[in-house]
Amino acid sequence: MRWSDHGSSIEISLPKPFSFKECLRFLARSDQEVLHQVGEGAVLKLLKLEGELILCKVTSSGEALNVAFLNTAPSTRARAYVADFMVEWFDLEQDLAGLMEMAGRDPVLKPFAERYEGMRILCIPDLFEALVWAILGQQINLTFAYTLKKRFVERYGDSMTFNGSTHWLFPSCVRVATLSIDELRELQFTTRKAEYILDLATAMAKGELSKEVLLQLDALAIRERLLAIRGVGAWTADYVRMKCFHDRTALPVADVGLHLALKEALGLERKPTIEEIEELAINWKGWEAYATFYLWRSLYGEGV
Repeated sequence: MRWSDHGSSIEISLPKPFSFKECLRFLARSDQEVLHQVGEGAVLKLLKLEGELILCKVTSSGEALNVAFLNTAPSTRARAYVADFMVEWFDLEQDLAGLMEMAGRDPVLKPFAERYEGMRILCIPDLFEALVWAILGQQINLTFAYTLKKRFVERYGDSMTFNGSTHWLFPSCVRVATLSIDELRELQFTTRKAEYILDLATAMAKGELSKEVLLQLDALAIRERLLAIRGVGAWTADYVRMKCFHDRTALPVADVGLHLALKEALGLERKPTIEEIEELAINWKGWEAYATFYLWRSLYGEGV
């Protein structure tokens, strides 16, 4: 993905189709979100590289993402890191032509693909963050999951204040590996989730698990490796494949939001069964993750 340096900002070329407005709507779906701030057609995101904190303001001209550096003039290496992060975050390397072609033939997805054309899966580039967020979300509603994440980030994450607003980073695996179960229990984590997250943090802090190593594997092997992690079941593994590894074939078939979206889309009086969803997903082959994401989009409003 091409990007250019403009001193106080960088500019990243955008693929077609791309809808920054729809991406912002997804990013703004919870008022408890603590890792970015959305408003006035922009999103503010704090990043860190080798101790350097970089506050980014992301806007779009339609042809490019514009990333302004608000608090510092980053090093050349840091600018490249920011560009790579934005490409991953907004899934810019994904060619959506195949999705639009498939959705145009699918009676379930067609209206959503037309309504939300250009929306990208908003990814979670950091593997530790993706896994912890997925584990936190297990068997609880999304609102409470955001509450737990906010408490966790504000207790253990790094931050900086700029123009009166505080911006946060997700806690590092190294920091979390030093915590106790009781410390996480104070935030209302269950004992089991606290154990899972501390085990994960320890493994990643020791280098026993990393995104870089997993990226050398094929999709099936990545899924198997994720499933081998204590606390990671099929839903969590498929969610992480979708959000962290850009695997467009990932289908979190047991996802409650997916079931609710399909119930409403199909006008059913009950949620569809797993078997019924798998039957529908035959038409989505190769684009299961995007089908899921567009169906999730149908569940929240038109704010921002």
